[in-house]
Order: sequence, then structure tokens, then C-alpha cells
Amino acid sequence: MVKLIFGLLVVLSVNWNARLLAETTATATPKRLNVLFLIADDLRPELGCYGNTVIKSPHIDRLAERSLVFNRAYCQQAVCSPSRTSVLTGTRPDTSRVWDLRTHFREALPLVVTLPQLFKEHGYECAGLGKIYHGGLGDAPSWSVAAGAFSTPRKNRTRRKNSLAATNNNVPREWANRLTQTNRGQAFRATDDPPNGGGEGKLADEAIAALRQFKASGKPFFLGVGFHKPHLPFSVPKHYWDLYNPEQIPPAPNPFLPSDAPSYALVEKNEMWNYSGVPDVKDLPEYYTKQLKHGYYAAVSYMDAQLGRVLEELDALDLREDTIVILWGDHGWKLGEHNRWCKHSNVEDDARAPLIISAPGTKGGGKKTDALVEFVDIYPTLAELADIPLPEHLEGTSVKPLLKNPKRSWKSAAFSQYPRTVQGKRLMGYSMRTNRYRFTRWVDRKDHTKVDAVELYDHQTDPQENTNIADDPAHATLVDELTQQWLAGWQGALPVSSK
Repeated sequence: MVKLIFGLLVVLSVNWNARLLAETTATATPKRLNVLFLIADDLRPELGCYGNTVIKSPHIDRLAERSLVFNRAYCQQAVCSPSRTSVLTGTRPDTSRVWDLRTHFREALPLVVTLPQLFKEHGYECAGLGKIYHGGLGDAPSWSVAAGAFSTPRKNRTRRKNSLAATNNNVPREWANRLTQTNRGQAFRATDDPPNGGGEGKLADEAIAALRQFKASGKPFFLGVGFHKPHLPFSVPKHYWDLYNPEQIPPAPNPFLPSDAPSYALVEKNEMWNYSGVPDVKDLPEYYTKQLKHGYYAAVSYMDAQLGRVLEELDALDLREDTIVILWGDHGWKLGEHNRWCKHSNVEDDARAPLIISAPGTKGGGKKTDALVEFVDIYPTLAELADIPLPEHLEGTSVKPLLKNPKRSWKSAAFSQYPRTVQGKRLMGYSMRTNRYRFTRWVDRKDHTKVDAVELYDHQTDPQENTNIADDPAHATLVDELTQQWLAGWQGALPVSSK
């Protein structure tokens, strides 16, 4: 009997100690948060959660209900590679030396630790699917999982040649012989792919497969999913075109150039004219612009549906409560504002883009903030949310405090830039967005004291940036004040607690 009692006590003691050890270990080493890093190419804040009542973006809108929506988030340069480089390296274009679509950031920063690379170095499984870095400028050190690891065979993957809903068959007679003819297809078309077919559907399939593998492994993960839409061409399944009545899609409210702005502030003919069937003029006719905007809306809804599939899988795998979810568009996009299209400028429509962050344990769910934030802030934010020490090279500020208090005071300005070559002059337009103003100085790239032009727009009275008031003598004092703030740069605009 004594031996039996002793044996029971030993068993109880072992079980108690094991339980105590497990609880102590769980307390000492809390579960690390995963990161689902979602990107949408050329996505401007044309979403329901940003106030658009026509566009259909139900899945992103539901994400916003669990997130903090940043109303005023700005990219550092409104074109793919420079913007993505600023996010993924945590540096601004003048530091990375990436101002175009050809230069790799490791030419100037060979040893920089990228955002996913930082997570990899701290024990995360890291994978990038779709367009994370700009095409042809990938970065192997960023990932621990090889590209293509999650590819799955699909039915109905054959790309159809025929167009269905949106074609140029109804081109007005006066335009029939004035259309571009290139080796690319049309800028927009409806395909006969099923709703979850096409390239974005395949990407969602791969992301779902990745989530399932990460769930099975039990390791923390950083999964980047780069959707290609709504980037041109707007070739998406007919299902998404049919969601809209073109007559209910509003045209741009300001289809005219800003007055008194330098002629080079906006480009006339850009990537759009690389496609076939585009009216070969700088000012596109209405018959074509209506189809373009319809195509953009359809592309947003297509991307939204596939993104929704990924988020639904995250929930189905019971990973949501352990995962930081971030969605950002790499820059804005003009939809006929200022009678121009695409990006490639410093105007509000190009520099401002959506940013939505959902983080477990924060208070931002279902809220919005008007704080000025920059895409270069994304790197330190995700690292801090995951309790990973920040590298010293970063040029942004973690917005984690805003997730706790969206109304707190924050940066006094956000900064963007765009290069131009004008009549042999190599210029850089450095643009500063304050709470009320957009202030841009076009300077010589090598000598910033040589000023070629200045732009000033008052968002209180002119939110569409239609009138440049920089040369108005009545605003001379204001221009001087903003110039001093501009000269102080991003270092002078940091939140008080970060200076």
C-alpha cells in the first residue's frame, strides 16, 4: 500500500511539474505573431471603406472593420519599384537610389536587411507570392521559401484570346484610324474566365496552399501576396464587369490641368499608350475614358474577391488571432483627374494610397485615422508589432502608437518625390504634404538650391489641387514658411515622441 501511494504521488508530482513548466514556458515565450502582407498594384483609395459608394470591395471593407484604416497614407514615389523599395527596405528613394524601374536597391545598399529578411533572420518562414518586388528585381535573401513552392495545378487555366463585354468594336467612326497599334493587347477587356479564374485566381490558390502548409508546420510565417490588379491591362473575368452599370460610375470631377502649374508636373502620354486600341492623343475622348474607368472598377472587384478567398482561409485555419494583416496599394492612380491617367507624379491622386492594418491586441479595429503616415513607416511598424528589434538604417516611424490611439498627434508632414528630365534639365520634384497644404519644389537633382518651379495647393479650399497658388504674392509669407519646413525634411516632421 505504501508503495502504491508513493507511486501515485510520483505520478502526480511529475504531471504537476510538467503542467507548471508548460505554463511557465508559455508565459515566458508568448506565441509570435504571423504576418500576412497583402499588396495591390496601382490601387488608389477607391474602396467602400474609403467612402466610395459605387465600387464593390466587400472583402476589403470587411477587413477594414477589423483594422485601422489610414485615410492619409503616402508613398515615397508614385511608381512601382521605388515605392515597393521604400516599403521593403525602410529607406527613401534618395537613400536606395531607386528612382526608376531598372535599378536594384542592392546596387546602393548591398547589405541592407529587407523587411521579410528581418523576419527570416528571427526564425520566420518567409515566402513571397505574386508581385512583391517589381518584375525582374526580386531579392533572394528576402525569402526562406523558394518561389513556386506553392504552385498547384488548376483547371481552366488557358488564357482566352477573345474579349466579351468590353471591346473597341464600337469605336466612333472619327477615331477608327487614330488608335495605337502595338505588340500588346488592349488596355481593357472582359475574359470568359470563371470568377475565380485567371492570374489573380491562381495567385489566391497559391496563397491558400501556403497558409495551409504554414499552419501544418506550426512555425511563425511572413507571407507576402502581391496582387497584380488593378494594374493595366484591365483584363478580368466578365463576372466583374457585369457588377457595374457604366452610367453609374462617376467621371473625374476635374478633367482639366491644374492652373499655373509647371507643364511637366503631369505627364501627357505614359504606360497607357503602350497598349493597342488607345486613341493616340494626350486628351482621351469620353467614349474611351468611360470604358477605362469601368475596367478599373472591375479589376478592383476581381482583386478584392481573390483577396477575400485568402482572408477566408486565414479564418478557416484559425490563424486570424495570431496574424498581423496589412493591405497597401503601392501608389495612387489618376482616373481622369487633371485630364490625365495612371501615376508618375506628385499630385494627391498619385501619392496617396490605401493602407489598412489589423493587429491582434490593438484597439484600432473598425476605426480610421487622419494622421499623416508614409509607406516607409510600414517596415518599423510590422517589426515592432512582432517584437523584433529595429535595424538602425530605417527612415520611417512605427505607427503602432496610432493603432492604440488613432486620434493622437503625429507627423507634421509626409514626403514624396518624382524625377523629370525637362529640356536637358534633370530635376527632382520633392513634395511635402502637410495637414492643409501640398508644397512641391522642383530642383536640380545635384544642387537643390537651384529651384526650377514651385507648386502650392491649399487642401482646405482646393482639395483637388486645381490651382497652384505658389506665385500669388498674397501667399508669399506662407511659401517662405513652407520652404523652411520643406528644408527641414522628413527628420523635422517626426512625431514629438520620436524626435
